[in-house]
Amino acid sequence: MNPYTGEVVGVAARATAAQALEVARAAGQFRCELAAYERADILSRCAELIERAAAEFARSICRESGLAYKDGTKEVSRAVAQLRFAAEEAKRITGEAISTDVTPTAGRRMAVAFREPVGTVLAITPFNRPLNQVVTKVAPAIAAGAGVIVKPSERTPLTATLFVRTLLGAGVPERMISLVTGDPITVGETLVTSGMVDMVTFTGSATVGRRIAQRAGMMRTAFELGDSGALIVLEDADLAAAAAEAAAGAFATSGQSCRGVKRILVQDTVADDFAALLRAAAERLRVGDPLDPATDIGTLIDERAAHAVDGRVREAVAGGARLLCGGRRAGAQYWPTVLDHVDRRCELVREETFGPCAPIVRVRDFEDALECVNDSRYGLQAGLFTQRLDYALHAARTLQVGTVVLNGGPQFESPNVPFGGVKDSGLGREGIRYAIQEMTRIKTLVL
Repeated sequence: MNPYTGEVVGVAARATAAQALEVARAAGQFRCELAAYERADILSRCAELIERAAAEFARSICRESGLAYKDGTKEVSRAVAQLRFAAEEAKRITGEAISTDVTPTAGRRMAVAFREPVGTVLAITPFNRPLNQVVTKVAPAIAAGAGVIVKPSERTPLTATLFVRTLLGAGVPERMISLVTGDPITVGETLVTSGMVDMVTFTGSATVGRRIAQRAGMMRTAFELGDSGALIVLEDADLAAAAAEAAAGAFATSGQSCRGVKRILVQDTVADDFAALLRAAAERLRVGDPLDPATDIGTLIDERAAHAVDGRVREAVAGGARLLCGGRRAGAQYWPTVLDHVDRRCELVREETFGPCAPIVRVRDFEDALECVNDSRYGLQAGLFTQRLDYALHAARTLQVGTVVLNGGPQFESPNVPFGGVKDSGLGREGIRYAIQEMTRIKTLVL
């Protein structure tokens, strides 16, 4: 269903548990015979095909998810970049030679440690980036020579289907990739507990991640879960740049990003000036028809999600927060919202709020900000605006997160850097090269 118009925009099969098991059984029989250059060529061709069909992919993203066309086109560009980088990394999977003459008993022999595909990878993907979240998991799996089963979100299966068809058109062997659509329990949990997949890579909520972890057993797993993404703004910061990053991180993809800005910790001495800049940035954004190229913010995934965001905003205001702009809902749409004097204990900032909200929490100083960031069950990425290098180094050592971004927001991403979190934000790392390491295992030959 299109969240903006309510119209049916496509149909996907609701697989049964028996069908899911049949797919897993067939996928488990796949053994990759493709050379590294052949896998690289397939990924490169897929990138070219998607680039040619960029408008079709962007429209598909917008129609099924309600994201603005601007967000859709950015997502397509990111997917193309990931595929091209994965093509390069497919040719860089190496091992090492190890001499065993380190003890009298081993003798002078040579061990060769090399990487082989982990087996069948089950990729379970969320609704918020219907293309890029699939590519993030499938591209490194193909590069590694692993077979992959894609279980996309039941809310946004159409773009995933379009991508898999494109990948098949680029020459990937049919048995190397499977797509199963349906609900999380009947399909997702059946596949996780089937005993016929070798790795689960999941992006979604911490609650579902824990459920999968409990059921996966002795299997390789990688989890990219939620966050209460923090952006620290200190009194020596470039406030205009910080406000621009805060707006981009809080409002892009309608605020539905695990690495987005979820709370802005601003030193009290500059909080008034910063709040005025952020409010102005939010008020410039246009909310409207997702397919209109001029729209900045489309809808949330559905009306229930918008209700949930509105409830947390109202709770924060009742707790003393000042609503500077936004706080308005119409159907599945929610207007970009800026709040100041937000209580750091309220649910809006302690939990992952998936909506276009920019809550400002005032802090006394740098140490207070660090304490506030770490007082969370999440730890994915954090941003820090300051001119002091010693603060940046101290933050990198102190913050309990996977990545610290200096003079940038937690939304930073690049296909060649490791991405992942600590605590309830997940296990393992994405980023093409690092995902390939997760999707391969080391085997040793002693000569």
